[in-house]
Amino acid sequence: MTIYPNSYISNSIIGKGTKIYSSFIEKSTIGSCCLIGPFAHLRAGTKLADAVKVGNFCETKNAQIGSHTKLAHLAYVGDAVIGEKCNIGCGAIFVNYNGKSKQMSYVGNGSFVGSNVNVIAPVKIGNGAYICAGTTVDRDVADNEFVIGRVRQEGKEGRAKKYLN
Repeated sequence: MTIYPNSYISNSIIGKGTKIYSSFIEKSTIGSCCLIGPFAHLRAGTKLADAVKVGNFCETKNAQIGSHTKLAHLAYVGDAVIGEKCNIGCGAIFVNYNGKSKQMSYVGNGSFVGSNVNVIAPVKIGNGAYICAGTTVDRDVADNEFVIGRVRQEGKEGRAKKYLN
């Protein structure tokens, strides 16, 4: 294991071959050969399997993440179980709190969660699912399902100038 400067680690277990760059880790379990940071925040209850990447400005809390899964940058995964060989895109947010209680979400093996996706708990995303960028997931997704849920862009020529005046 290699821990680079500006890292804070408390009450955590870290596996062989893991590299941690300028990150904050508390009450977490990290498998072997993981890559953490820079500037990741692993909060209490985070459990990473082997070869997981939690990159720049990602935050996890009470999250179990399967082997070879990547959260490359700017994602929040709270109260979730994510399978093996998944990709969690830039800006993906696992919305786990409804103002009253915390809820869990589940992502199956080999699934792709695109950039700027909101996963509103409680939901289950099946194995091999593909969630397109910009989608809000608010109900379960079947195995191998392709999900797109965003409004199409609409342009109003010349309207910007009028709006700004």
